[in-house]
Amino acid sequence: MLGVLVGLRQEARIIRRFLPDVPIALSHADPERAKKETQRLLDVGCTKLLSFGCAGGLQEELAPGTVIIADRVSVNGEDFSTDAALSHAFGADFVLQGGVLHSDALVSTIDEKRSLARETQCLAVDMESGFVAKSGLPFAVLRVICDDAERDLPPAAVDGMKAGKVHIAGLLKSLIRRPTQIPSLIGMGRDVALAQNEILRFLTENPPPLDVA
Repeated sequence: MLGVLVGLRQEARIIRRFLPDVPIALSHADPERAKKETQRLLDVGCTKLLSFGCAGGLQEELAPGTVIIADRVSVNGEDFSTDAALSHAFGADFVLQGGVLHSDALVSTIDEKRSLARETQCLAVDMESGFVAKSGLPFAVLRVICDDAERDLPPAAVDGMKAGKVHIAGLLKSLIRRPTQIPSLIGMGRDVALAQNEILRFLTENPPPLDVA
């Protein structure tokens, strides 16, 4: 049985359209919760896992909306290979393949992204794939770039999220403190919407086979 780990509620809604009967665990972009939710997938009997959702770009040529299927996940300097058959089932033949870096913290600055790109040669970074990789089960990673490597994330990107959804109070406080970040935040929102549309389009054109679940 397949289980899916995602970071945010919107990501869960997207993958649910194509895998309506599989267990889906939501991390809320919190490492402790991601660890617990991965274990929950194992406890309910999952025998293979998918890490799904948005990722931050590490390589400067990767624009928002670029779909990636990982061939490895890098966790604290250790690489874990993805399952070739499961990756194929999710469309590895049709998208860019390469490494995905796991981070327990949001990677938000250009300098951080450039440094990690040099150190790991990974294409992208997310906050869930490491837990899937270390589960001991066959796994795949299907991600879409939502912010590129040549832009700092605005502080409101962190302050305005809570429990996997928009936190209005935190967002407003952040904007009041730093109103100059508004154009950057609007641009980020546009890129996230683009990324979600692209991963939805990709799955519509390359739906996972029925037996993948």
